[in-house]
Amino acid sequence: MPVEEGFPGQRLLVLPRPLVRTALTRPGTRALLVTDCGYFPRARAHGIRRTEPIQQAVVLVCAGGSGWCTVDGIEHRVNAGQVVVVRPGVPHSYGSDQDDPWTLWWVHLDGAEVPELLRPGGAVGPAPVHTLRDLYRAVALLEEVVEQMERDVSQPSLFAATAAAWHFLAVLAAGSEKEGSRGGTIERAKAYLQQHLADRASVAELAAMARLSPSHFASLFRGQVGLPVLAYQTQLRMSRARELLDTTDLPVAGIAAAVGYPDAFYFSRQFRRVHGITALRYRAQRKG
Repeated sequence: MPVEEGFPGQRLLVLPRPLVRTALTRPGTRALLVTDCGYFPRARAHGIRRTEPIQQAVVLVCAGGSGWCTVDGIEHRVNAGQVVVVRPGVPHSYGSDQDDPWTLWWVHLDGAEVPELLRPGGAVGPAPVHTLRDLYRAVALLEEVVEQMERDVSQPSLFAATAAAWHFLAVLAAGSEKEGSRGGTIERAKAYLQQHLADRASVAELAAMARLSPSHFASLFRGQVGLPVLAYQTQLRMSRARELLDTTDLPVAGIAAAVGYPDAFYFSRQFRRVHGITALRYRAQRKG
């Protein structure tokens, strides 16, 4: 018989629903609000089945052991170091492995920005299971959420929990790979672009490396990164250009060449288009 809660050493916080409705009207928590959160260590026989979907997003981080989830009728294995993200309004179920029960940190998220944060190209892509690159950091942030909610249900504590949840979603967006090979393919493409700023890399070349058609690769990339390939490459190059302008005395032509623009005039036009000012005016600005 699956058990929803009641595990030795567990931590469990649920906001009263009238308070949730109030918090969702206030600055700081109306965009994103943690409504429920907790920690279930070695949660043997843990299981939830929601045939009637809820309006909150559900996030589970498996810190140890293993389990499973079923989302949109598809079952997925969940191992230590993975996170499950279920969007609002989606029927789902999940449970702990019988022989190797999972240890879970979990949150429910509500708010006006949740659908946008969880759309493809936002914090997470379409797959419900992701592998965390830094499990310890993710767990530390969810533990901070729980600690803030344990303190009290004042607006400052709810805001602090929300801030930690924002940070967690940012870590998830920057440091996870989607279940299966496609998420890893895009992560490898991003790493290649980061390591070869000065090289010309077309969509066709990147797609060939991934053994995908250019149109399929471009669609996957935009869906998971939120930008087309060339726009992402430009973003990387301009970030490096700003760093060189701030930390070196290289002339603009030298910086242009270092970030992949052999034509300094074209680089200058691109820099101005992105930043609204010339590279020299940027360098002259006071910063810090």
